[in-house]
Amino acid sequence: MIPIDLNMDYNLIMWRRLLQIIVRIIFRGFTRVCITGLSNIPQHGGGLICVNHLALSDAGLVFAMLDRQDVTALVASKHKENPILRLLVKLARGIWLNREEADSQAIRASIQYIQNGGLLGIAPEGTRSKSGGMQPGKPGVAYLAFKVNAPIYPVALTGAERAWQELRRLRRPVLTMKVGKPFVLPPVERKTREADLQRNTDEIMCRIASLLPQSYRGVYADHPRVKELELEGYGV
Repeated sequence: MIPIDLNMDYNLIMWRRLLQIIVRIIFRGFTRVCITGLSNIPQHGGGLICVNHLALSDAGLVFAMLDRQDVTALVASKHKENPILRLLVKLARGIWLNREEADSQAIRASIQYIQNGGLLGIAPEGTRSKSGGMQPGKPGVAYLAFKVNAPIYPVALTGAERAWQELRRLRRPVLTMKVGKPFVLPPVERKTREADLQRNTDEIMCRIASLLPQSYRGVYADHPRVKELELEGYGV
C-alpha cells in the first residue's frame, strides 16, 4: 500500500475523493464539528496521526476533515465482517490490523505507507474507551514511530462518545477535533528498548491528553508530563 499519487488508478482516486466529500457532508449535516489546529498538519510528507479513541466514527471524522488525499488509518480486522465498513475501508485504502496477535504484515504495510509520504492514523489505546477517559496507550505505536522516524501529530477528540444518544433525541451533537503541534520521539536504544518504548508511548499519550479537557484525560489526568506540557503552553 502506497499513498495516492499520479501513478495510481484514476478511478480509485476519484472514488476516494468522493467518499471523503460524502463523509464530510454527513458530519457537517448531522453534527456540529469544531476543529482547531489543522494548520499543524502539512499538505505533504509522511507521518503518524495519533488520536484518543471514543467511537467507531473517530476514523471517519479525521479522514473527512483533513484536506489530504493520502490520509488513511489502521483498522481492526474484526470490522471486515461488516460489508459496508469493509467497502469503506477499501476505498479509503485503510490497513487492516489483527489486534489479537503481532501483525507483522500490517506493521510492514504501515511503515511502507509512511515512508512513501502517506499520513497514517492510529489509536494508541487499541480499543474504544467506554468511559470517555483515556486508557493506557499500547507500545505498538511507539515502535512504529521508531521504525519510520516520522513526525507525530496528536489529535484530541471529544463528543463522539455520546453522539448517537444526541441524534436519537433529534439533537446535533457537538464534536471537537484539536490538532496539536507535531513532534518527533527520541531514539530507542537496543539495551533499554522496553523502557524507551514505554517512555515514548507515555509521551504520545500525554501530548494527546494535554489537548483534552480534564474529564477526558483518564489515566493520564495526573501524569507529571501532562502538567509539564501545560506549563509549556503545548495545548493552547
